[in-house]
Amino acid sequence: MKYKLAFIGYGVVAQGLTEILIEKEEILKEKYDLEFAVVAISDIKKGSVYDENGLDMKNILELVRQGKQIDKYPSGIKGMDSVQTIKETNADVIVEVTFTDVKTGEPALTHIKTALENKKHVISTNKGPVVKKAGELLQLAEKNGVSYGFEGVVLAGTPAINLAQYTLAGNTISGFKGILNGTTNYILTQMENGMSYDEALEKAQELGYAEADPTGDVEGLDALGKVVILCNVILGKKITWDQVERKGITNISIDDIKKAKQEGKRWKLIGKAEIKQDGSLFAQVLPERLPLTDPLAGVMDATNALTYHTDELGSITIVGPGAGKRETGFSLLIDLININANLTSKK
Repeated sequence: MKYKLAFIGYGVVAQGLTEILIEKEEILKEKYDLEFAVVAISDIKKGSVYDENGLDMKNILELVRQGKQIDKYPSGIKGMDSVQTIKETNADVIVEVTFTDVKTGEPALTHIKTALENKKHVISTNKGPVVKKAGELLQLAEKNGVSYGFEGVVLAGTPAINLAQYTLAGNTISGFKGILNGTTNYILTQMENGMSYDEALEKAQELGYAEADPTGDVEGLDALGKVVILCNVILGKKITWDQVERKGITNISIDDIKKAKQEGKRWKLIGKAEIKQDGSLFAQVLPERLPLTDPLAGVMDATNALTYHTDELGSITIVGPGAGKRETGFSLLIDLININANLTSKK
């Protein structure tokens, strides 16, 4: 099947997906019977362009790499905003990759609702809408006969959601625990190597793992959002931010690291949740001293990991990157392939 894509937002992740689509165009067609054309892009800073017959994405990437505006593209309709692009173009898949506001979910929440209401599939790496309205958006998608994919919101291209929903289908998942933030894991790894917290944080910022304001990472807010998503989507328990106990890593000292090491343990920032026997939910994000026998204890640097607790297979752990241009772009490809597989199976 052939899909017409529209990018809402054209930052690093969108460019990562574009690179993958260009490189794997033939493989996608041969192996999955999946063809595509990017017909529109709308970015609040870079401008917009629409051509119903498809854009030359190599040309678009070259413009962006040269620091030029997308609306310098030599043809097509210019000046459409994001909502116009969703409503008025012939795109049937909206790739929503705008900035994330996990507190309000906007502007992505409006983008995704608009697309689903207009019977267009959505693939997105935006955590905000999933934290705020995952259940409502999935119901809206089902009502309109389209899909809403968001694999990348938890561990980027490492398939945390697909693992639970497809590979572990048939299992009852009673809980999970994981290293859901690569920045804090990197800092704790460097502290174990002898750096102070401040030195490790500075190094993480130099490498691009941490923002200039690292609060969202080091205070556990990023991991908290992912715990809320997993509880809502995988465990089927509707919770909000304020129902999850949270503490970051800012108070962990070198002495704490050394003491844990002497005891055969290692500090990790762990996000976890468990459905209790009475059906209630326990969820938290806290630094923990894990025994070295725990699969998560050996996960170092900026790598992420997640363990699901299942009734049939026991504990299953997946380890992989939780961020990155190509890695997060790949998560969007997973969602597109899933849409294609679902539609093909219904033929």
